[in-house]
Amino acid sequence: MSKDVVNVLKLVKTPIYSHAYSQDKSILAITSETNCLLYNITNPKSPKLVATLADHDKTVTAVDISIHGRIVTCSQDRNAIVWEPLSDGTYKPTLVLLRINRAATCVKWATNGFKFACGSSARVVAVCYYEQENNWWVSKHIKSNIRSTITCLTWHDNGVVLACGGTEGLVNVYSGFIKGLDKKEQVVNSPWGAGKFPFGLLLKQFYQGSWIRGVAFNGGLELLAFVSHDARLTVVDVQGNTQAVENPCGLPFNDLLWLGDNRIICAGYNCHPVEFDNLGGGTWKFKKNIDKVSSTGKNNLTNSFDNATDDDDSQPSFGISALKKFKQLDLKGKVTAVDNELGTTHQNAITQLRLLSANQVSSSGLDGIIVVFNV
Repeated sequence: MSKDVVNVLKLVKTPIYSHAYSQDKSILAITSETNCLLYNITNPKSPKLVATLADHDKTVTAVDISIHGRIVTCSQDRNAIVWEPLSDGTYKPTLVLLRINRAATCVKWATNGFKFACGSSARVVAVCYYEQENNWWVSKHIKSNIRSTITCLTWHDNGVVLACGGTEGLVNVYSGFIKGLDKKEQVVNSPWGAGKFPFGLLLKQFYQGSWIRGVAFNGGLELLAFVSHDARLTVVDVQGNTQAVENPCGLPFNDLLWLGDNRIICAGYNCHPVEFDNLGGGTWKFKKNIDKVSSTGKNNLTNSFDNATDDDDSQPSFGISALKKFKQLDLKGKVTAVDNELGTTHQNAITQLRLLSANQVSSSGLDGIIVVFNV
């Protein structure tokens, strides 16, 4: 195990597309096929399954937990569900009138925990809030300037400004102001708008040119960072000043998060997190790999394919080719392989990052594990 790795939770054998923590970090929620699984991680070395949220009938694409402990899940079945925690430790599902005709792709609670935004393939962002009279969550749709699937979204710390990215290569910044729920004082000093924040107003737009995979605000510096499918991290400010930094590995990132004002952690298809630092003056630069691929663990498919022999057990099996696997099965009845083919803790793409503390982040992956890193 790498010195950067604090803990590895092998919870399921299916891909984990999203994970989230309760406010006190005692509950971990993960997606697993059509379910959302809740684990008590008071003892992080021995997680205990405490609940299975199973009302979706297609893949659960995202999960998030509010500051009040409410859990929201969204799914390819075009639905979102809010799960209210009860005193006996169970969770009660509450209806969400999402009103979309395509898959729900991402979901995020606002900072106050009284509303959430849900992105979809229906080319809309649904901002949902609770109606006590009818005991359900209703939605208002943001549609302007959206012509593709929404792949990621995030709220500003003020709980009103909302940024989302999609497959058309645009990052749009909107007003998510809900009359009667939000207060004007929340955005009175916000530089993202001109003083008025009617719901759905397009405040800013940034064009990247390739799929946007993840987006995150820094409320203190009023900066917005996003990662795209061209393997770049881009940092922009309110005035539109932009800097893009390429991933040294050349592979796309799927998510990012801010560590303070001068550090950004990204992760994706290179299967390990990468740190970028602010050098001052708006200049960002690659700093280091976290859980770096070992020099002996190179994924060299060409070499393993060309150099493999029928009786050569000395060949490194990192990135072992399909041809070599079949040869070994045919001749020896088994495949000789190492435990870690990539030289990283994750053995498949990282799907999401979450902040655990000032110096720890966690990642979920298509390999079905949660990894906690020291950063």
